[in-house]
Amino acid sequence: MSDSEFRGLRRGADYQFGRGAGAALFPAESAVEVTHTSSGRPRQVHADDGRIATYATDGRFVLGLAGGRRLLAGFDAPAHRVVVGDESEPFVREGRNAFAKFVQRADPSIRPGDETLVVHETGDLLAVGRAELPGDGMADFETGMAVKVRQGTDS
Repeated sequence: MSDSEFRGLRRGADYQFGRGAGAALFPAESAVEVTHTSSGRPRQVHADDGRIATYATDGRFVLGLAGGRRLLAGFDAPAHRVVVGDESEPFVREGRNAFAKFVQRADPSIRPGDETLVVHETGDLLAVGRAELPGDGMADFETGMAVKVRQGTDS
């Protein structure tokens, strides 16, 4: 991967997730492998610990579990987190969606469509997915899907 492509990935992550996300997702010392589309656009970003992210056609990153773990380690709570308790933990870990009725708290800056980390109240990563509700209202809703889970840690 060229230096300019590496800087571009880091810049895109900083824009989407906030300052410091590029360094958290793509540290300089880590070896990342980038696959490209036939037109040369980045598509998948992998490392030794798994898929970090997919670079979607809309220019946003779609997190993999490796990327979720890196963001979890790179940002203090509550950034990018939706917290659930013991009742829904096994289901979310299997890759099932996180429903609003089980959300204990969430990052208030999460907007619908944002990539989120679903974590247990102890702080363990359970899944990565896409927010369906705003973070400041997730715990207030009694029904509906809060996060459409893409991948659980046990799936």
